[in-house]
Formats: sequence, C-alpha cells, structure tokens
Amino acid sequence: MTGLDPVVGFFALGLAAGFLRSDLKLSGGLMDTLSLYLLVAIGLKGGMELALVAEPGALLLPIAIAVLMSAGTPLLAYPALRFLGGLRRPDAASIAAHYGSVSVVTFAVGTTYLSGRGIGYENYLSVLLVFLEFPALIIGVLLAKGIGQGTDWRRLAHEVFTGKAIVLLVGSLAIGWLWGKDGASALTLFYGDLFKGFLTLFMLGMGVITAARFADLRSAGAFLIGFGIVVPVISAVGGVLIGWWLGLSIGGATLLATLYASASYIAAPAAMRIAIPDANPALSMGASLGVTFPFNLLLGIPLYHAMVEYLYRAAG
Repeated sequence: MTGLDPVVGFFALGLAAGFLRSDLKLSGGLMDTLSLYLLVAIGLKGGMELALVAEPGALLLPIAIAVLMSAGTPLLAYPALRFLGGLRRPDAASIAAHYGSVSVVTFAVGTTYLSGRGIGYENYLSVLLVFLEFPALIIGVLLAKGIGQGTDWRRLAHEVFTGKAIVLLVGSLAIGWLWGKDGASALTLFYGDLFKGFLTLFMLGMGVITAARFADLRSAGAFLIGFGIVVPVISAVGGVLIGWWLGLSIGGATLLATLYASASYIAAPAAMRIAIPDANPALSMGASLGVTFPFNLLLGIPLYHAMVEYLYRAAG
C-alpha cells in the first residue's frame, strides 16, 4: 500500500471530483463547522500538554526565537514577488503575508503523518501555531503601506487578534491548560479519538475547493506556481535548522518546518481584506490554496521529514 496517509487520499478524491466537475461538494456551513472543530481540537490538545510542563516559562525563549525567525519568510517573499514576479506592491505584500502566516490544517495533517508512523513530537508546538499566525500579517501591512500612511492599526489589530482562528486557538489552549488532561478527559473522545475522521471530511471538501482555485492562477502564470513551491521549501529549511538549534525532537522539527512552509488561507485573507483592500485576493488564495497546500500535503511534509532525519543523522 502507498506510504501516504489516507487523509491525503481524501484530499486527492476531492481534487479529482473538482477537476471532473462532479456535483460532490460540502456546504459552506459544514466546512465552517469542521474548521472550528480542528481549531479547538488542536488548541485543546496543546493546552493539555502544556499543563504537564513543569516550567511553562521555559517555553518563552524558544517561542520568541521561532516567531522572530519566522519573519524571514515574508521578508524573503516580498522582493521575489515584487521584482522577480513583477507584481504590484499591494499584491506582493498580501501574498508575502499569506506565506509568512501559517495553515492550521497543514499542521493537523502533519501531526497525523507523524502519528501514523509512531513518531513523537512536542505537543506544545500548537502554542507556536498560535504565535506564528499574526506577525507576518503586520509585516505585510508595513510592506504595502509603510508606517504613518493612514493605516488603521486599531481596526487591523482587532481583525487579526479577534479573528476566529486566534480566538479559538488561544481560548481552547487556555481551557486545556487550566483543566489539564484529567479535568478535560470528558472531551478526549470527541476531540481526540474522532479527530482524524473529521479531518478526512474537511480534506475532502478542501480538495474540491482547491480544484476550483486553479483558475485563479492564470493571470499570474508560471512564476506564481513556482513561487508556491520554492518558497515553502526554502522556509522549511529554516524551520529544520531552527528546530535542530532549539533541540526539538525529529517529529517536533518536522512540524516546525511544516508550519514555516505552510501558507494561511483563514486568518490572512480576512486581515488583508481590511488592511490592503487594493490587493487581488485571487492571487494570494490561488497560490496558497491552489499550489502550496496540495504540494505540502502530497510531497512537502514527507520531504521536510526526510530533511530533518538527514540533518539529525549528520549532526550525530
């Protein structure tokens, strides 16, 4: 049998259905419900594991380092999009923000990939997931407009920090941390044992949506398609090196690389719609959802895992 996780198989099924113009689709309401479920499940699991950490304050430095280094992705992406791709400043800044932020679903698939192979990882990485969501969004606004050019920072901050992704991740993380594994044990069946089943339904719907997004790339051509593959791989290399430097396990470094390589299509589009209204959302969503998302699922995550294993073997 194939080494791919069956979750990826459901994504491929949805992708095929979309290209074949099947009437298969998941309603918007169901997709929203499934995305809320994934956000809560990931945050809750991270909070439960965080409750087991003897000194949570010890995580502050690795979190700060990982978040600081993640700023390299939008700063690398912007000049490539602007000067090599010839995109307008608002479009280049918006796409850079999408690629500097992270994808919760890609992270979820990464955890199932590792679990299916019996590879452990630091469960508090979901804490990193929360903090990696928003710095790139601020950087994207700075790249598009600069400081002092009429940016409504209050409105932007409200959009970024009160968006559903951040609220649910932070809130469920706090609940898991406060109640711990024992206190929240009644939720384990629904948010733990059933997680992969709900993820397969979500991936089926994402496959159909991704197929529809391929048309959005026509105006940008081959450059944006290549960008959607090359930049995630470069970002993943940074994640691998930082994970190794921070002393993460092989699984933990793989997940960090996966986070760095992912591109947001939940928090970033909402924030960019308010902050950079002149940007064309078809370009950012077409690249992140039409290219990077399927690339990471089908090839990227196994590649990042192989990169981590190679580095850790070489380093002894």
